[in-house]
Amino acid sequence: MADNNEEILEQLQTLIEQTYRVEEEYKTLRSSYDHLQDTIENLIEFLPNALWVLFENGEVFTQNSNASKLAQLLEIMDFTRSDYELNFEEGSYLIKTSSYKDKILISATDITEQKRKENLATMGQMAAHLSHEIRNPIGSISLLTSTLMKRVKLENKPIVLEIQKSVYRIERIIKATLMFSKGVKEMKSPLSWNQIKEDIELSIGYYSYTKEIRFELPEQDFDINGDADLLSMLFSNFVFNAIDAIEADENEEGLVKIKYENDEKFHIFKVYDSGVCIEDKLALFEAFKSTKEKGNGLGLVLSQQIAHAHEGDVRLLEGDVKCFEIRLGK
Repeated sequence: MADNNEEILEQLQTLIEQTYRVEEEYKTLRSSYDHLQDTIENLIEFLPNALWVLFENGEVFTQNSNASKLAQLLEIMDFTRSDYELNFEEGSYLIKTSSYKDKILISATDITEQKRKENLATMGQMAAHLSHEIRNPIGSISLLTSTLMKRVKLENKPIVLEIQKSVYRIERIIKATLMFSKGVKEMKSPLSWNQIKEDIELSIGYYSYTKEIRFELPEQDFDINGDADLLSMLFSNFVFNAIDAIEADENEEGLVKIKYENDEKFHIFKVYDSGVCIEDKLALFEAFKSTKEKGNGLGLVLSQQIAHAHEGDVRLLEGDVKCFEIRLGK
């Protein structure tokens, strides 16, 4: 009887020891599982795209923070498709899905910027093609109006002048469009501010506006190393934008002012106008976007590219008064 008791005690002791070992093994296994789970969660969180892992019934098993922000996107997905594009609100997403056992893996990559660039490239090509097509007829009209201006009666000259101004505007659009499609290519040489100023004043004379507008341009002359045609286009773009803003204002008079200063590295110009405020500041330097009736959305884009080509930049200054700052490298 005593032997049986001892044998039972030994078996019980062995069972207890095995239980402890199993418990330790379970803790080790659980720790490894938790570590693996953390690794997986950190991994999917590290990914730049939105990622969901779903049960077959559509319930979320796990997801990263990018996926949490796009919860509504999940509601309109087609789980039967494996590789497609989906438009949601103002964005475009590339959706990829795959299945493993009882789980569905879905990723959504934001391709909004890529699609925007593709659309811009397409629009640029179309605009360049149209510009080439109308370039020759516009050139002929310009030549004919110049001849007509010399022969027409005095009372009819204002009509011919308005035609010339309209042709000039079309020529500017053609030039800007072709430059945007081909890229800004500068040919720098020493020039003076007075050269650019004369071109600006000549351009103002060809621009149509109905209000009494005062123009204040820097009086002092100074040297600039740059491309005369490109810099004339840059400043003319800002002056024309200012004129359009004044035309849209309720007042019958307006002011366009360019102030000049410099430091060791830059020529600095500040362009002010008394016209209406800018509605969409985020779209200022985005091609083919314009809040103006006359705008084609290329003026500021090209102006910024021209400034970059001259080791400078263009930006809108914050403040109560509307002001653009143009920096050109010395």
